[in-house]
Amino acid sequence: MISVKNVLIVLAVAFTAYLAARGLSWTAPVPQPLIVVTTLALYLATTWLCIFWEPASVRAVAHPAVPHHEAPAGHPDDAAQAPVDGIRGPLPLPVIAQLLALACAVIVPSAVSIAVGAASRTAPFATWYLGGIGALMTIVMVRRRPWTAWSGIVALTVASMIWMGPVTALALGLVGSIVWVACAQLLVLSMDRAARDTSRLTRLQRAATGWQTAQVVRQRERRVQVQRALAVAGPVLTRTVAHAGVLTDADRLEARIAEGRLRDEMRGPRLLDDEVRAELERARRRGANVTVLDEGGLEGVDDETLGVIRAQLAEALRSASSDRLYIRTSPDERIAVTVVGRSTSVGAPSDEDAVDLWREIPHPGRG
Repeated sequence: MISVKNVLIVLAVAFTAYLAARGLSWTAPVPQPLIVVTTLALYLATTWLCIFWEPASVRAVAHPAVPHHEAPAGHPDDAAQAPVDGIRGPLPLPVIAQLLALACAVIVPSAVSIAVGAASRTAPFATWYLGGIGALMTIVMVRRRPWTAWSGIVALTVASMIWMGPVTALALGLVGSIVWVACAQLLVLSMDRAARDTSRLTRLQRAATGWQTAQVVRQRERRVQVQRALAVAGPVLTRTVAHAGVLTDADRLEARIAEGRLRDEMRGPRLLDDEVRAELERARRRGANVTVLDEGGLEGVDDETLGVIRAQLAEALRSASSDRLYIRTSPDERIAVTVVGRSTSVGAPSDEDAVDLWREIPHPGRG
C-alpha cells in the first residue's frame, strides 16, 4: 500500500545509499580501502536501522510521549509512540539506535579521513560523510531525538573542521547538513502543532455536537412536560375560569389531585408508569398526603429493571392505608426505592404520628 510514510522511507533509503555509493567512486588511490568499506557498511547499517527499527513493544504501548524530549534509558517514553493528543506520529528512536548513530557521527569522519590519506581528504569520494552524517542526524531528528541529532552534528562539525579546516568543511557541505537538521526540527514542531490543533478542534466539535444533542433532548422533554401539565391541569383550570373561581368540594379535590400529579411528574418521573400513577391517585382520593422524590440511585437502570421496580412500588401502594406516604429513591447500591407510611396514633397528640408502613424495594439482581 502506497502511503506518505512509505514514500518517505523509500526516499530516505535511496538518498543514504547514494551518499554511501559516492564513497566507493574513488578517483585516486586509497591507502586503506578496507577501512573505507567498513565505515560505509557501518553507516548504512546504522542509517537503515534508524529508519526501519520500530520494536513491537514500542508499537504496542499507547502511553503518549512528549515530543522532542530526550528520555533516559528505561523511561516509559522510550516505549511510546509519541502521538500528539491521540494523533500518531513518528515513533521515538530506541536508545541502542541512538548510541549507534552517535558512534557513526564520531567514528566515520575520522575513519574516512585517515583511510583516504591527506591528499584526498577534500575529494568528493572522501567528503561524502558530510552529507551522509547530516542525513543520518536528520532521520534521528524526525524520530524525535533532537538532543541526539544535534550532538551528532556537533561531532561531525568538530571532526570535519579538524581534518579539512573550518572554511573547507563549511564550503563542502557542512552547512547543508546543519540546515537539514534544523529544518527537520522545525517541520516536526509544525506537524505536532498542527496535530494538536486538529485534535483540539475535533474535541470542540464533539463537545458542541454533544451540547446541541443535549439541548434537543431537553427541549423535547420540556415539550412533553408541558403537554402533560396541560393534559392534567387543563380541565381543572377550564372549570375554574368558567365558574369564576367558585369551586365545589369535588372541584377542589380534583385540583389537589392535579397538583399532586404535576409534582410527581417533576420530582420523580422515573418512578412512574400508568399503574403507579393510578395507585398514587387512589391514595390521594382517600385523603392521603403523598410525596414522591427521585433523589438519585436509578441512573443507568434499564427499562426492564425499572418496570420490575415500578411493579413492586405499585403493589406497596395498593396495600397502603397510611395518612402520609413518602416515596423516595435510595442512593444505596442495594435498595432502589423506600416507601414510608405514617398515620396518627390512637390516643396520641394530634401533631404526632407513627410509622405504620416501611417497605424497601431492592434493585433486581443485586445482593
